[in-house]
Amino acid sequence: MRTFIAVSAIAILSACATGANDGPREPVTVDAPPSAVVPDTFDLAMGTVDQLVLAGNEQTAIDRLTQLLGSPDLSDEDLAATLYKRAELRHGSGHDVRGAMTDINELLNTYPDSAQAADAAAFGTSVQTELDALQALLAGGDQSPTEEFYILFRLGDHQEAADLMLARGLSPENGYVVDMFQMGYLCDDESLTGPGYDMTEPDGTVRTVRFCEFGK
Repeated sequence: MRTFIAVSAIAILSACATGANDGPREPVTVDAPPSAVVPDTFDLAMGTVDQLVLAGNEQTAIDRLTQLLGSPDLSDEDLAATLYKRAELRHGSGHDVRGAMTDINELLNTYPDSAQAADAAAFGTSVQTELDALQALLAGGDQSPTEEFYILFRLGDHQEAADLMLARGLSPENGYVVDMFQMGYLCDDESLTGPGYDMTEPDGTVRTVRFCEFGK
């Protein structure tokens, strides 16, 4: 982490007597305050990402990382770290295995000498294994509509998953509905029509959401 260390200063205060009976006073030494550590813009941004993840807003965290990648002020090391972080989130609760693999490949191809490269290469091996397995399952065509939804969603084919969910009248588990709400596929709007899906957000907020394009 890069930090800027504030320069400490020691102030020497002295006072002379003004009364006839007062002698010269000894200098007073004031201890310097502890050095202040000021995080830079990149560290602050990554801290915001971590807070969003802790609050259960992984999709918003991924969007924040995407914005960060467009910043002209980031160093190559910062960009590599951002790509790696986004790959981790996409592969995890972001449910975008294909997107995670894309980030890893970009990191390795563009920043092969970065501090993240070795970890990215090892991570990429496990991500590619899962990606191949999911694609093989999907190609087999032996899944129920609900299983196909989960495979599509996990791969990162979120629009296809949403289309299947609506067409087949599926009711995914709460976590997937929350993800679709955070991604913008589902909205909390009483003017919308179509099927409603009850969901509970990580903070306990209960909503009934519907596909955003209905009623617009």
